[in-house]
Amino acid sequence: MSSIRIRLSSQHDVTTVRILIAHPMETGRRQDEASGRRVPAHFINEVIIRHNGAEVVKCTLSTAVSRNPYLVFRFKGGKPGDRVSVSWIDNLGQSDVAEAYLA
Repeated sequence: MSSIRIRLSSQHDVTTVRILIAHPMETGRRQDEASGRRVPAHFINEVIIRHNGAEVVKCTLSTAVSRNPYLVFRFKGGKPGDRVSVSWIDNLGQSDVAEAYLA
């Protein structure tokens, strides 16, 4: 099961991509209440959005982003049937990819 949920819409040649990523986004500064130990840093470093294989958005995230990030991006172009893919990679080397098609 993918950690990424994508919603797409297009209006007047502008495509809107709404993304919800299930991820803990730990800063490495929080202490576990039960053990008193610091919770290790675990956060998304990079998110890439591709439209029909071409990169249209690439962003770098850090510890300042909250758990389960919700991101919204817009780009010019997009027709019904076009493929939009979203990928992320985190500081531990974990990653995920999901895709959706414009209606």
